[in-house]
Amino acid sequence: MELNRNHYLGIGMILLLLGLQFRFVDSFHLSDATTKFIAKRMKKETAASKSPLLAIFGSTKPDAIQKTVRPPKWIGWCLVSIGAVLVAQSLAMKKPGG
Repeated sequence: MELNRNHYLGIGMILLLLGLQFRFVDSFHLSDATTKFIAKRMKKETAASKSPLLAIFGSTKPDAIQKTVRPPKWIGWCLVSIGAVLVAQSLAMKKPGG
């Protein structure tokens, strides 16, 4: 499939808006379900699985603590610049089918 002007414009706008989102947001707080999912995929062991007494009697703390993700500042600028270049490139291209 050949990318035409509309594809470049769409991809550029998505990257531009995603970059602005990263610039405006300082951190993301993940839900308990998402934190458990990531912990399961990363195969991190909890403190309850390491201690035999805590495994038998259970712990008083909840299993998952909400994880906070702080993206680096440069990633927002990177996405904004790539998106802006793709939008400018799409405007310089000729119309599809013409």
